[in-house]
Amino acid sequence: MEKVSELYGVAVVPLIIAAVQVAKSLGLPNKYAALVAWGLGLAVGFAVFQTAYLEAIIVGSALGLSAAGLYSVGRTPSK
Repeated sequence: MEKVSELYGVAVVPLIIAAVQVAKSLGLPNKYAALVAWGLGLAVGFAVFQTAYLEAIIVGSALGLSAAGLYSVGRTPSK
């Protein structure tokens, strides 16, 4: 996971969140935001682990779903 948590010194999860926000500002419905985040995480996983498919799926899913969860928690009002 250390290999993908940062790319070129930039944390990946905030980049995925930003990319999803851009997609939403371009008209992506909110209900597809988590799916797009997961897809972007998978894309990063496959870009880094080009031939290790299982590792790419696991790490990519962790990145994308972490971004989706972090966004979801960030917008949920606290009680």
